[in-house]
Amino acid sequence: MPDEQQLHKIRARIDEIDEQLQQMISERAQCALEIARLKNIENGSAEHYRPERESSVLRTVQQRNHGPLSNEDMVRLFCEIMSVCRALQQPMSVAYLGPEGTFTQAAVFKHFGHVVNAVPLGAIDEVFREVESGTVNYGVVPIENSTEGAINHTLDMFMNSPLKICGEIELRVHHHLMGNIDDLGKIQRIYAHQQTFAQCREWLDANLPDAERAAVNSNADAARRASMEDHAAACGAMAAAEIYGLKILSSNIEDEPNNTTRFLVIGRRTPSPGGNDKTSLLLSAPNRPGALYRLLKPFSAHDISMTRIESRPSRRAMWEYVFFVDIEGHVQDSKVAAAIKELEADAYMVKVLGSYPKAIL
Repeated sequence: MPDEQQLHKIRARIDEIDEQLQQMISERAQCALEIARLKNIENGSAEHYRPERESSVLRTVQQRNHGPLSNEDMVRLFCEIMSVCRALQQPMSVAYLGPEGTFTQAAVFKHFGHVVNAVPLGAIDEVFREVESGTVNYGVVPIENSTEGAINHTLDMFMNSPLKICGEIELRVHHHLMGNIDDLGKIQRIYAHQQTFAQCREWLDANLPDAERAAVNSNADAARRASMEDHAAACGAMAAAEIYGLKILSSNIEDEPNNTTRFLVIGRRTPSPGGNDKTSLLLSAPNRPGALYRLLKPFSAHDISMTRIESRPSRRAMWEYVFFVDIEGHVQDSKVAAAIKELEADAYMVKVLGSYPKAIL
């Protein structure tokens, strides 16, 4: 039997800590309101969301964390506190590739917290348009998956969009098989997004080789369809199962245990340097020998690490390509600025898509 006296003592201490936490959270919220007041005096249309500031706060949270909570759990708690305080300063709307129950919605909540008006839209180009028009403050779109590579539709949108990349989100993706059926052998059809089918191919081949695989626009739509059929199942996120009242038939069916999707936050301004930044560029050069080498040479010359490169058809002429490049550093850093200046002297096109804080893992 537990020592009741000792339990009472510990619970009393928890009550004291809870009271102190509540008081300090209220004080933090009051400080946020004071910041909003000062900003509004200086500029009535001031931007209250500062990606570089929030990223710095969360990285400091990680650095000073000594357990027993994990860094991920501690960051999640502080993210929600900042979300509440930010909403006191200025309500924020964020568009995302919907519908509800998708991993993109989960990315929105991971980055902005839950005190945000999350607006689901049906296509990536719709997210760009809503942000461009000012109907919403920001947008979140997928850009690449660690298993299946780039999301080409998102890359293509940046060719003509004036929007800037304001942040990135890395989300560990776990797929679950869900449905209203108890016997896997009775499943005749499986719904999922085509990317999800690709990420779960080996598991599905081994466990449901005879079931029809029907690709749909999103895993949330897959769950909705499966909820209306007797012999159907869906692959997707736990949130989709909860929304559509489905049972989890098998968990974590993705082929790669570290399966991760990267998302971009898009907006109308570039964040200030935060000290741990990344810059995304769109580059193109005349189609001649050594063109790609000349595009990349300035990064090496200025000791800049390139973390990613993707090519896409330019849509201007046959067999001409543009290159999407991610490098470490901010466009205001002297090394990055010097490299871009050299690029502009030789490249056909140099477009800075944005400088932004690296993702908080």
